[in-house]
Amino acid sequence: MTGVPSTYAGVANVAAVAVLLTEFAMLRAPLLRSQVRLYAFQSLVVTGLAVFVAASRGIGALYVLALLSFVLKVVLVPGVVLRLLGDADTDLAGSSVLGVASMILIAIAVSAFGFFAVGSLHVRSLALPTSALAIAAAVVLVAFVLIILRSDVVSQAIGFFSLENGVSVASLVVAAGLPLVVEVAFLFDLLVAVVVFGVIMRVHHGRTKTLSTEDLDRLKG
Repeated sequence: MTGVPSTYAGVANVAAVAVLLTEFAMLRAPLLRSQVRLYAFQSLVVTGLAVFVAASRGIGALYVLALLSFVLKVVLVPGVVLRLLGDADTDLAGSSVLGVASMILIAIAVSAFGFFAVGSLHVRSLALPTSALAIAAAVVLVAFVLIILRSDVVSQAIGFFSLENGVSVASLVVAAGLPLVVEVAFLFDLLVAVVVFGVIMRVHHGRTKTLSTEDLDRLKG
């Protein structure tokens, strides 16, 4: 990226790669609490990346966004999900028809596709290196794999929440200077999603005494 110091680009790329690796760790985590803690760590990395961009590029609004992101995605969301897990008294992630190794191979394939497909667009950015956008696309696709292949409500919820982290990294690349009200709107959407998934988890467990979605999967035509 023209005009960006190599140290700056390196730090940004390392943070983006950490977000992607955390997504893979969520996919293979056998315990739901581990997935939630990994999501909290991933959100912390995204928050730190926002602070890094704010300090390096002089975008003051990103400090407010980073603070809101920390409160919501690092503290509130994991806390709510962990409390729901405590009430449900279960901690095993639902398995799919595929084994962990097969899921990881699929995730590697789709992440490679997303990385090279978006990387070929050569999107220019003044905030982050364009490679971070390609990595963000890979994060989004791996999150979809987590949502589709894990057969429990919590894993699917964490997949959706982490997908938003991928979108957050992408937005830092292409639109870091957006007005604060627009950025906060994305966080409000996440808050609504947390409420919806929380209700789904509580109602589903109350009726079936499990967080597995295997019975619901059989209803598909």
